[in-house]
Amino acid sequence: MLRSGIRVIDGTAYCNSIEISDSALGRAAHVDRRVVRSTLEKIDAHPRLKSMFSKMISISLMSDIASEMGCTTIEIIPEDANEPGILADVSATVYRAGIAIRQAVVIDDARGEDPRLVLVLDGTFPPEYLPALRGCRGVRSVILM
Repeated sequence: MLRSGIRVIDGTAYCNSIEISDSALGRAAHVDRRVVRSTLEKIDAHPRLKSMFSKMISISLMSDIASEMGCTTIEIIPEDANEPGILADVSATVYRAGIAIRQAVVIDDARGEDPRLVLVLDGTFPPEYLPALRGCRGVRSVILM
């Protein structure tokens, strides 16, 4: 639910303003609707969880449609995602290449997936700037999509 930006208000699940039934959420999570109902009730009863989940929003990640929009997607895999300045250095390099950033999203979830910075850039990223991206602070690898 957290990864999908599911909001919980008064024991009801929402994707932004769209109400999601317990059954639909259960099918998506591969669990019985009663598990969903129990989870929503627990979230609603726990003040900290209620506060967090009542403010969740879902955003669209444009990386999968970037090429249809005339954009380029670059994924940055960090050496250590806790190192400060990775986004700043990468953004400065993209700026020096004369390219606008349409979207920047950090994906770092609890499932053990490698943290990554996903950039959707306006237009084509000049290949001569790839070595500069690879040389940015804390960057382990760069994936041009």
